[in-house]
Amino acid sequence: MDNPSRSERSRNAALDAAITIVTRDGPGRLTLDAIARESGLSKGGVMHQFRTKEAVLRALLEQQMAYFEAFSNRYLEKARETTDQPELAAQIATLREAISTPRAGAFALLAAMNENPELMAMPRDQDVKKVALMKAEARDPDLALLRWAAARGLLLSSLFGMLSLTEAERDRLFERLLDDSKWTAMEQGAPAAAKPSRATAARAASASRATKSASARKRS
Repeated sequence: MDNPSRSERSRNAALDAAITIVTRDGPGRLTLDAIARESGLSKGGVMHQFRTKEAVLRALLEQQMAYFEAFSNRYLEKARETTDQPELAAQIATLREAISTPRAGAFALLAAMNENPELMAMPRDQDVKKVALMKAEARDPDLALLRWAAARGLLLSSLFGMLSLTEAERDRLFERLLDDSKWTAMEQGAPAAAKPSRATAARAASASRATKSASARKRS
């Protein structure tokens, strides 16, 4: 095995050990010594990859953010075919994935927050971009953000062990948050009954114009 491959393998082993420690023992137990013991690497081997605990946390954040960003992008491509709010759908689905993934990146976020709140600037900056995209595509930006915030609340409550819902109940809530038809009537300016879809409205307008044109020709 060449040196770059060996180095990458050691780096991945150290990160795997770090997230195992955070998940099992809590962020306060994450040290370079603990990573060395968990991974089977020497402390010198760990320090060759990461000089400080903060460097480990930063790498964990980047790794987990990349994983969920890739998941979000894959979901986004499919969502574009089924909803006019694909960014919202992708973000809600990604939050659900974070709950169901055993090695969820949320543990890395908690560790970073505990160790150095400044590290949270990375996911916060990413959130700013996602929020802007969700607002831009929505007919009712506030409602879109409310759905997203509810999904995030389910994730955080689950992570902190505060969610007193069964897995089936939680999944039903996520399905409802993802279902645009459940929210149409609540959008700003919507009547009590659900608004017609954009395609339906366009067809109706076209039919109306055709009827008026036919009537005009008859009068002529």
